[in-house]
Amino acid sequence: MEELLMLKELLHEGKVLEALDLVEELEEMSKSDKLNKIFSYGIILLLHLIKQGAEKRSTRFWETSIFNSVKQIQRTNQRPKGKGFYLQEDELLETLQDAYESALRKAALEAFEGRYTADKLGNFVNQDEVIQEAMDLILGGEN
Repeated sequence: MEELLMLKELLHEGKVLEALDLVEELEEMSKSDKLNKIFSYGIILLLHLIKQGAEKRSTRFWETSIFNSVKQIQRTNQRPKGKGFYLQEDELLETLQDAYESALRKAALEAFEGRYTADKLGNFVNQDEVIQEAMDLILGGEN
C-alpha cells in the first residue's frame, strides 16, 4: 500500500520516470509472489503424489489436496484477462524439479508413518515420473 501512495505522489509531482521505475518494482514484487505461491503449491502437489506412489494407495484427502493444488497452480499461473502465463511449461517444470526435494522430505515424515528417510522413500518412486504426472495434471486444464 505504501508503494501505491508513493506512486500517486510521484505522478502528482510529474516525476514520470521515477513512477515508471516504481511500477516495474511493483510488477517484480507481484511476479515474485506468484512464483512463490506456485512453488509452495507444487510442494503440496508433489508431496501427495509421492505418498500415492510410494504407498501404492490413495486417500480422499490426498486426492482433494492434489486437485486443490493443481487448481491453485493453474489460477496463480494465469495472467489477468487470459494474457498467457507467468511460468511457461519449461519454467514450470524447473519449479517442480526444484520443489521435489522439499516435497520428498515432507513425504518422508508422513508416508509409512515416518519410518523411512527421504533418501529411502525416494527409492520407492521415480522422481521424473512423479514430476511428469504433476505436469500432466497442471497442463491438462490449460490445453
